[in-house]
Amino acid sequence: QVHLAESGGGLVQAGGSLRLSCAASGPTYVMGWFRQAPGKEREFVAGVRMSGGSTHYADSARGRFTISGDNAKNWVYLQMNSLKPEDTAVYYCAASFLPAVRTASEYEYWGQGTQVTVSS
Repeated sequence: QVHLAESGGGLVQAGGSLRLSCAASGPTYVMGWFRQAPGKEREFVAGVRMSGGSTHYADSARGRFTISGDNAKNWVYLQMNSLKPEDTAVYYCAASFLPAVRTASEYEYWGQGTQVTVSS
């Protein structure tokens, strides 16, 4: 069993930045960030293979967001720059021992989520 705890959400103006952090209670193979806006399905944002560090991004995140993992400490971070109102959502940290990165159903463990609100 792996427990995840996110932090770093909040309210920011469009064009601003936020850094999300997620602490895992133990080592995992893949960690990712997903988000869910009201009335929408949960969607993949970014993922990282903790050993090796390969990263993957949704098109909406590429070039603005950066995911990084600290394999020694079991932490994953999401640096979000140039935020837009459409980035407003609850952001979830997820962890998996399976190789898939982009598919929510492949992740076994989920955090409680942290709210990110971007005002225009």
